Amino acid sequence: MTRVKGGSVSKNRRRKVLKEAKGYFGSKHRLYKTAQEQVFHSGAYAYRDRKQNKRNFRKLWITRINAACRENEISYSKFMNGLSKAGIEINRKMLSEMAIDNPAAFTELVKISKDALNGKVPAKTAKQEVKKEEKVAPKKEAKEAAKDYSKMTLAELKAVAKEQGIKGYSAMKKDELIAALN
Repeated sequence: MTRVKGGSVSKNRRRKVLKEAKGYFGSKHRLYKTAQEQVFHSGAYAYRDRKQNKRNFRKLWITRINAACRENEISYSKFMNGLSKAGIEINRKMLSEMAIDNPAAFTELVKISKDALNGKVPAKTAKQEVKKEEKVAPKKEAKEAAKDYSKMTLAELKAVAKEQGIKGYSAMKKDELIAALN
């Protein structure tokens, strides 16, 4: 049999690696073996550093928030604790931007945080109002659905039976469940 060298395929593969290694120092951008090794390492470094980048930014945001908090005579940890007690959820990125761009608004947040730490309950936030509305709405729907069990699916009926504490609901058929619920 004749020898098959696969020249164009190998050449293209090597060219691709050398193209990725463009700009590397010394032989790492010239020689295929060293270039391939460096490209592998570069990929591993890039993967690792994508994770570390998130950590580094979080550190930076916390440092900025802490500096702004110290200007307002409160520590970072007490500030964050006060915000959580006040029911304010805002991420660290936005807090750091606010500390830089809008110090007056940040000072207002510090006041709210200090009040929450002292036990003063702030006015209800929009999030708390939404949660209350969500809690009220399912109860109304459950009462309306309780009137007509025949329109509900078997899974929904089993969920209602579980809530009401009916024993053996998992083995019952749909008509048995409806009878047990009524």
